[in-house]
Amino acid sequence: MIEWNLGDILDAIEPAMPKDAPALIHGDKVITWPEMSARSNNVARALRKRGAGNGAKVAFYMRNRPEYGELMAACFKGRLTHVNINYRYIPEEVFYIFDDSDSEVIVYSSEFRDCIVELKDRLEKVHTFVEIGDPDDIAPFAIPYETLAGEGDGSPLGIERSPEDLLFIYTGGTTGMPKGVMWQHDDMRKAQLDAQKLLGPVPQSLEENVALIESEGPGRRTLSSCPLMHGTGFITAIGALMSGGAVVTLPSLSFEAEELWDIVEQHKVESIAIVGDAFAKPMLRALDENPDRWDTSSLITILSSGVMWSKEVKAGLCKHIPQVALMDSFGASEGLGYGLSVTTAEGGTNTAKFGIGEFCDVFDEEDKIVQPGSGVPGFIARKGAIPLGYYKDPEKSAKTFKTIDGVRYSIPGDWCQVETDGSLTLLGRGSVCINTAGEKVYPEEVEEVLKTHPAIADALVVGVPHEKWGQAVTAVVHLDESSEFDEKAVIGHVREQLAGYKTPKAIHPTATPLRASNGKADYAAAKKIAEGSRAVA
Repeated sequence: MIEWNLGDILDAIEPAMPKDAPALIHGDKVITWPEMSARSNNVARALRKRGAGNGAKVAFYMRNRPEYGELMAACFKGRLTHVNINYRYIPEEVFYIFDDSDSEVIVYSSEFRDCIVELKDRLEKVHTFVEIGDPDDIAPFAIPYETLAGEGDGSPLGIERSPEDLLFIYTGGTTGMPKGVMWQHDDMRKAQLDAQKLLGPVPQSLEENVALIESEGPGRRTLSSCPLMHGTGFITAIGALMSGGAVVTLPSLSFEAEELWDIVEQHKVESIAIVGDAFAKPMLRALDENPDRWDTSSLITILSSGVMWSKEVKAGLCKHIPQVALMDSFGASEGLGYGLSVTTAEGGTNTAKFGIGEFCDVFDEEDKIVQPGSGVPGFIARKGAIPLGYYKDPEKSAKTFKTIDGVRYSIPGDWCQVETDGSLTLLGRGSVCINTAGEKVYPEEVEEVLKTHPAIADALVVGVPHEKWGQAVTAVVHLDESSEFDEKAVIGHVREQLAGYKTPKAIHPTATPLRASNGKADYAAAKKIAEGSRAVA
């Protein structure tokens, strides 16, 4: 059986890439495969020369930019471990990840220098600081990134690597401190290929990987609309590079749908990665308002991961881009390929309904297999190519990565039902499940119904403490600017489609952001709003 190493894959495919093939595209800036190859080899060699040995943790503290992709490649080639830093964190939160991950190298962009200066004296494990920015204006304690990228002849490192080399994905989850998910290179690549099997043949060896590029040309130009420092963006970028494609990123500091469509047209983007309606709705709105403005004929797929993507928005996008396949990928930082649903102009599946992955099972709370059509809710579980666990957290690892009947599974906590035809209906994450009068309510089910009302642009549902019910189902919403809000009418709209106990007892409009930049729900913020608003009767 082939064992994969991401650095070995890059070394194998780089000589086969056309000299003008783009590897990294950021706005108007294009870095070709030969350029990325040379620069990433130089960075990897320079970091190892400065004391970063096999497995050393390298913290990535930057927004989307070409250097993120180069540094990813450098870490894979240099046997260094990627550590993602959420640049929206305050200094203490940033320090926590630096410290928890045992980072030895921090590569940061100049805009975050003040935070590094504030924390530097406490970062006793860090021996190398690298700053991305104007080479003439770099902190005195840091090395300019361009010095590393230009230091050497760009040749391959010529080192022996292992399929057990690691990469980390720090994920905040719904509650608690961020946790570092430990992926071995071999498991990450196999998990990605397992998911791609649902769409067609996949390479079985390095030689096949190269032969595919030589016969069919470079892989797709894939635009990651969310930050690379989030799991969806990072994993998408890995997949693009391992197939000889290009990673495309947007230069603006916040998501702008018009800019996305400009880039799609300019660079002939073939695939877009988004995170649910937080991205898809403004994308559709831009197309509705400017139906003939952009050439989207290059697009083949738009894939959403991490958040449910509403059927109505998909249908709208298909009208504008009839050749595109819209995909819902059911996965997490803790595992890939739990399920997939595909929508085209000819039709598709309902929101939250997925075809179950080849390596997945569903278990109830007693670790018994859930039978199709039983109506019993259960946890989705993925076996095979899964992470080792959470870094330095054996207790949480044991809860998420369980062994059942001798088989090790990744069970991130997503509730679902198995329908008679074997498909999955996603109910929501167990950690935000609401217990009201003894009944379980899964927020995402209620949220999807709320978002079908014309007055509601976005919604999160939380449980608020209540003397009678234990928890009261409560909605926090963003309103559509063009609609009037009538709380009773919206509640009635939900009641027509869901059981009474699932219907919100109160709905609180807010202008406060309900989602992070990657589109994922901020339930903590929603709960604070709900609990701080008027009491539920």
